[in-house]
Amino acid sequence: MATATHLAELQQQIRHRYHDLSKRLQQVAHYVLDNPNSIAFDTVAVIATHANVPPSTLIRFANAFEFSGFNEMKQLFRKNLVEETSSYTERARLLQNAQGEERELETPSDILQQFSHANTVALQELSNAIAPEQLDAAVDLLENAETIYIVAMRRAFSIASYLGYALRHLERRVVIVDGFGSMAAEQLALVGKNDVVIGASFSPYSPETVDLCEFAATKNAKQIIFTDSQVSPLAANSDVCFVIKEAEVESFRSQTATLCLAQSLAVSLAFRLSRK
Repeated sequence: MATATHLAELQQQIRHRYHDLSKRLQQVAHYVLDNPNSIAFDTVAVIATHANVPPSTLIRFANAFEFSGFNEMKQLFRKNLVEETSSYTERARLLQNAQGEERELETPSDILQQFSHANTVALQELSNAIAPEQLDAAVDLLENAETIYIVAMRRAFSIASYLGYALRHLERRVVIVDGFGSMAAEQLALVGKNDVVIGASFSPYSPETVDLCEFAATKNAKQIIFTDSQVSPLAANSDVCFVIKEAEVESFRSQTATLCLAQSLAVSLAFRLSRK
């Protein structure tokens, strides 16, 4: 079993293995699933008291899910809580206040250096993580689609904006499902088996994007997905699923790698069409 990298993935592992755990570990599992905010910011001693177990049991629980210690597991809960806070000011406050930790990012220059470095690493990892067969399959789907629907809301909307711009310049028929006027379902209503849906969402996943991609699956539309985990709710119905590890600085995530991949697909399609 691989160590979970997202809270939703860990929670799924806990639920799946719950009945195989000892009674003590089941007790911890129950508390962990029901009290994510406590796990994120309370001390190990406080959590152990509330869960009515010794602190050593928390460590055994974390080890059972391939973490080196309970504090390592706690980071998934803290990260998720920060990501679900839509206000960037509130995110910064949560991070600064977390257990009195001192932050290393003091100036705009510090932040720029951290993001530049993190994005450089993410881009280097991108080409190694994406199989050539996936790229070829995605370009095939885009080339043969009657209509390309792009479903990428909230933080992922910049992906939709770029792909809409690029694919229209390639004379593709494109519909950006933006939900304007609460009309998202109507915008996707005519999707069919000869169409392609490009879906993009990252933890915490946009419920609108998940629902729309599930609807597209009922219409047998092909799907190209941009997401961050193999257990993402978008992955199940995908024909091509790109799992992208974005750069992250103190729970503020970039989109550089995803945009690079989107641009690569659009330019690859341009070269293919030019040869024909």
